[in-house]
Amino acid sequence: AALDRTVVTNSEAPKPLEAYSLGMSVSPGKLVYVAGQVGVDFDGNLVEGDAAAQTRQALQNIGLVLVGAGADFSNVVEFTTYVVGRSSIQGNIDGRGDVYPHMYPDGDFPPSTLLVVAGLVSEDYLVEIKAMAALP
Repeated sequence: AALDRTVVTNSEAPKPLEAYSLGMSVSPGKLVYVAGQVGVDFDGNLVEGDAAAQTRQALQNIGLVLVGAGADFSNVVEFTTYVVGRSSIQGNIDGRGDVYPHMYPDGDFPPSTLLVVAGLVSEDYLVEIKAMAALP
């Protein structure tokens, strides 16, 4: 069965500022919560580069967890992203921009919340992303 995943909008509500939807309705059979993922590889090594590189790796890691749950990015109904300092915002946007066209070719981006924080569990981490997905 296909997932009933519908972007929610309202002509009277402000338009999204970036690549996200204002809301999403789903009729799931099962929810999958993906813990916050950071820019580390399989061996736990931080990827080389800036917030953009860490964003790409964190999203890749989320993709692997989704596959483990029998899902993919089309099942994601919400992202929450934490970036360290305002200086990491643009890198996060750039990193998403590198991979979102492949993840969401139809442009039906899930709702997303971006939080600017003072720091993450390691001072070298600039980005952490968590996700919620719904399966039919």
